[in-house]
Amino acid sequence: DETSFLEDSKISELLLKYNKFMPIPIKFGTKDINDPEFTPQTTTDAEGKETTEPHKQITVDNIINNPNPAWTKQPADLKDEDYSGFYRELYPMQFEEPLFNIHLNVDYPFNLTGILYFPKMTNDMNMQKDKIQLFQNQVFVTDNVEGIVPEFLTMLRGVIDSPDIPLNVSRSYLQADGAVKKISSYITRKVADKLKSLFNSNREDFEAKWDDIKIVIEYGMLSEEKFFEKADAFALYPTVDGKFFTYDELYNKIKANQTDKDDKLVILYASNKDEQHSYIESAKAKGYEVLMLDSPIVSHLIQKLETTKENISFARVDGDHIDNLIKKEDTAISKLTDEEKTKLDTLLKEVVPSEKFMVQLEAMDSDASPFIITQPEFMRRMKEMQATGGGGGMFGMGNMPEMYNLIVNTNSELVGDILNTKTKKKQERLINQSLDLARLSQGLLKGEELTNFIKRSYDMIK
Repeated sequence: DETSFLEDSKISELLLKYNKFMPIPIKFGTKDINDPEFTPQTTTDAEGKETTEPHKQITVDNIINNPNPAWTKQPADLKDEDYSGFYRELYPMQFEEPLFNIHLNVDYPFNLTGILYFPKMTNDMNMQKDKIQLFQNQVFVTDNVEGIVPEFLTMLRGVIDSPDIPLNVSRSYLQADGAVKKISSYITRKVADKLKSLFNSNREDFEAKWDDIKIVIEYGMLSEEKFFEKADAFALYPTVDGKFFTYDELYNKIKANQTDKDDKLVILYASNKDEQHSYIESAKAKGYEVLMLDSPIVSHLIQKLETTKENISFARVDGDHIDNLIKKEDTAISKLTDEEKTKLDTLLKEVVPSEKFMVQLEAMDSDASPFIITQPEFMRRMKEMQATGGGGGMFGMGNMPEMYNLIVNTNSELVGDILNTKTKKKQERLINQSLDLARLSQGLLKGEELTNFIKRSYDMIK
């Protein structure tokens, strides 16, 4: 009842999977190839027509494995094309070249060899796993290396070969095994050292590859404390203008300008250049640097940095009006009297839906936007952290409705016009129009509300 194991295709499939790199040649039948010592002759007949004789075929042993794969050789004996060729041997259906490789080679206190490749990454953290192959003395064991390779590196590709890794044991045994822990630590250190070396030797190239490798580095900074410490030397923080800083470079660059009245350094960031364009421009107008942090785990990462680094906080540029994100000593004086502010506050709360918006009156520059919509940094961050598995759940943020702050600039000419408009109907119209413009700038205006806004806009310009 197992006759399929007698079929050539099944035998070939098993040999290629488990014995592709066995240290002795494996013959599986024979095959016909062109005789390398035979050179076909070309003759010309009386009419000038050329004829080339066919190749001579010879029968040779069909050796289906590579007994001397790249990871068994010394790094000094390998060139870039050798690493590239071995990658294609491992992944024949992968057409993109890897970004770079890391050659592992240690014989004390454990034996381990291997080559790890950084492929181009996507922001989908689950897509890439189970691509590293584990061998023992060149015999394939498994492509599930969880527990042996640190989790953040399971998104890489390549080969690890070690006779010191116990086989056919439970995952809990692997996690408790001393040799396995040492191997995991060694791999983490080796990867960190390679990244530092690449950064130091060719920073420009490293910056160009940052988007393709950042997810692994950021995940490593979150999950492995030793990697986090080493990453200070090569982890990059890109700005919306395409500049790249290490943490120390960023700190020194923005310290003078982005320290608030409480002596805390505020690091501004955006997650979408287009959606947050007006907020980014407001920050840049004050000479502030704005980072571009858009990976799916950025909320977890900035939480980690805030608890590790001294006296800093991260704030997304659309989290509040720019003067509130980095509070300085000087505060603008409102053009409105207390009585006018009370009247305006009452008027706004009658029109603006309280279940969606919390109205805040703020004295800002007269040329700043009349209505600005922001989402509190803490609430938004907790929701994001829960969405990527962590943090927010314990606070119950995941099920909370979306709430936004509506900041109304009491020094804006338009806000003064709304207050002084005689008819209630016109006041409501101006408030709704201003609110919808603010929502539009945040991508919050959709469906029926967008249709009503467009209709109202046409009515107002008739």
